[in-house]
Amino acid sequence: MSMTTIVNGQVLLPSGDFAETSVRLDGDHIAGLGGASDGREIDATGLWVLPGMIDIHGDAFERQMMPRPGVHVDHAIAFMDTDRQLVSNGITTAFHGITYSWEPGLRGAEQCRSVLDAIEELRPSFGCDARTHLRWETYNLDAVEEVAEWIAAGRIDLLAFNDHAPTILKRVLSPEKKKLGEYTGRTGLTEQDFVDLAKRVAARKDDVPGAIERLAAAAVKAGVAQLSHDDTTAETRGWYNGLGCTVAEFPMTDEAADEALRLGNPIVLGAPNVMRGGSHNGSLDAAVNVAAGRCDILASDYYYPSMLAAAFRLVRDGRCSFPEAWARVSRNPALAAGLSDRGEIAQGARADLVLVDPETSAGPQVRATIAGGAIVYDSGPARNGI
Repeated sequence: MSMTTIVNGQVLLPSGDFAETSVRLDGDHIAGLGGASDGREIDATGLWVLPGMIDIHGDAFERQMMPRPGVHVDHAIAFMDTDRQLVSNGITTAFHGITYSWEPGLRGAEQCRSVLDAIEELRPSFGCDARTHLRWETYNLDAVEEVAEWIAAGRIDLLAFNDHAPTILKRVLSPEKKKLGEYTGRTGLTEQDFVDLAKRVAARKDDVPGAIERLAAAAVKAGVAQLSHDDTTAETRGWYNGLGCTVAEFPMTDEAADEALRLGNPIVLGAPNVMRGGSHNGSLDAAVNVAAGRCDILASDYYYPSMLAAAFRLVRDGRCSFPEAWARVSRNPALAAGLSDRGEIAQGARADLVLVDPETSAGPQVRATIAGGAIVYDSGPARNGI
């Protein structure tokens, strides 16, 4: 296969320094840095050459599948559109957050199975390396054996433990019936049917810890990284850590984040939180926690463009240096997910790179994205060689 060389760009090295050097690509991996080009050239004059971003948690694809309540879009159309959004925003590896809930509808069993099948079928057509992040609702007890089988079969790349049932029940039983319309919209149930279902599910709470332990053991055996979602106490984070679930995803309190830090657990917070200047739901301020050393990874969560914007805002606001910010969207999520072949521009690494113009009137912009050695996005007008 012919070589491709990126020339004249400012390359972010694994040391954290920038250098104007060439990056030589051989097929799907980086052959080396520096030296003369041999084959096609990509001119990156005026651009930063950065490791491709790794989104450890993103579920914005749900909007493509259901752009309005009750309006369903074919999975192939939805995911091909999602793939274009990912690569145009510099994301070269995406862990799609597929929720498997006790609810029917958008996050129910039938939908979860069909989405998992669709990703596997469409994967060869994607520009982005698409992976599965199963967000298992811990009260979804009827699905335990099925999920264990998926893990053993290698169908799940990340396993997250979500515990939304108590919060949902509290909301829908409040006098205001908070978010009840949102839940009925995505499930197709009437208000009363949804409330009745939530009550039946919550009544099985005593069986939940054993189910979590069962799936955590299956994930450990299969070498699948695990995350606990929305931890509120140090005790909860410590319990999950003891099960081999070593990533704290969106801890809700200082107490939970401090315990994750004490245990050496990577902490994931939302890039939209940084981009917007705070949490949309009153949770921890991600930028403050970056500065405090209590946030290792930024995920797109519900908005893919947020990762690029967040990295640059952290620097602009003096929260950290640019190499430290970029590590939170590249190297750190790769390590947390068990991917040792990406996240840095280094010899032998997977050829995942993003070419960014750091200074435009609209803010930093992705000009080109290379994933697995292939140019999967070019903003145009075409630069030399792209």
